[in-house]
Amino acid sequence: MNDQTHCNLCADVMWRAELRADINLELIAVAFGYKNWNTFVASEDAGPLTVPIIRTFPGPEADRFYLRFLGFSVDWEHRFEPSLPLYRQISRDGIVLHLSEHHGDATPGSAVRLRVADVATLQQQLLTSSIYPLRIGLESQEWGDELAIPDPFGNTLIFHTPRE
Repeated sequence: MNDQTHCNLCADVMWRAELRADINLELIAVAFGYKNWNTFVASEDAGPLTVPIIRTFPGPEADRFYLRFLGFSVDWEHRFEPSLPLYRQISRDGIVLHLSEHHGDATPGSAVRLRVADVATLQQQLLTSSIYPLRIGLESQEWGDELAIPDPFGNTLIFHTPRE
């Protein structure tokens, strides 16, 4: 049985039986092969705790910036029809973002903080890119090192590595 079948089965059981929330969570964990909810949420399969939605605009610029420059990969895409706005999930090194062309999903000009293992290495990788010749500087703060990168849509991605 694949993951989608497990999820569908869990949803069906929860809907029909109107089980308590704690039992629902336990069923979801078991469907994914875990002993209980606590072991599931502590696993890598649980996914990120937060997934920011970033507003983008139609056209190739989102691909150029997020995929080619920053090195994210597309996990999935959704459109209701070919002429309607695109909504998709991208990821890189455990960071997951949703990019949306829908005007009501997010506001251009937003900022998100994204934790990375080594922000200095990321900075060096990006400085060598010819895709976006940005002169992005590493800022040393009391709480850690930060790299603020503006996207073409007015948003700011702040990659950071906290101090130990």
